[in-house]
Amino acid sequence: MSPTPPLSPAVYIVGAGPGDPDLLTVKAQKILAQADVILFADSLVPKQILQGVRTDAEIIRTANKTLEDILPIMIERVRSHKSVVRLHSGDPSLYSAIHEQMLALAEADVPVEVIPGISAFQAAAAKLKVELTVPELVQTIILTRISGNASSVPEQEELATLAAHQASLCLYLSARHVEDAQIKLMEHYPADTPVAICYRLGWPDEKILLLPLHQMAEVTRRENLIRTTLYVISPALAAEKGRSRLYHPQHSHLFRQKSANG
Repeated sequence: MSPTPPLSPAVYIVGAGPGDPDLLTVKAQKILAQADVILFADSLVPKQILQGVRTDAEIIRTANKTLEDILPIMIERVRSHKSVVRLHSGDPSLYSAIHEQMLALAEADVPVEVIPGISAFQAAAAKLKVELTVPELVQTIILTRISGNASSVPEQEELATLAAHQASLCLYLSARHVEDAQIKLMEHYPADTPVAICYRLGWPDEKILLLPLHQMAEVTRRENLIRTTLYVISPALAAEKGRSRLYHPQHSHLFRQKSANG
């Protein structure tokens, strides 16, 4: 096996997944093992993710830093010919604020590579042993959040509008506004629609609670779940039947002809 080539001086935006180190992609593990500098949001990424990094790697915690603090560090290290990992929780494509970072790094002529990660909604479905798209029941997954102090949601994407689809809805960053979220969801979902409250998925203190929609706010407050909480609202959580046509003997496709006995 040929040796792994050294990392080029650049910023590598790496998705850490929901918290379980075993859910890192192989590429993410390789980059973390080689990086000169690692900046990570220590309030959102557990320290276990850093197992296997170089003993001489520079580790910088960013929970108490602003973008104005972080950007000069990344730019200076890359210009000093070092490889820099910016480690984000979950997948960088969702609620990770990488857009503004990439714009600033491009302006500074700093190369960037993005490495995807497992998102919390995927980890939640795996833990719950469910498929969020069940034939003839639900075929759409909506990933969203409720408007809050940190970020406003466009009017056309308000939660009540999205809830009208009665799809599998995965609600991020909304625990602090759970009462408002429940009211908006119940405008369209039945009160007994199953909800999975998923707290710190993949962390040692992970907690998953399955309950009807009308109890969502009450249980969230009782359990004191303020941060790092995902809600999965979906009829798929209670599905007892529903078969895909893909493996049905009556269905033919390029690699399999319809069964003669079907």
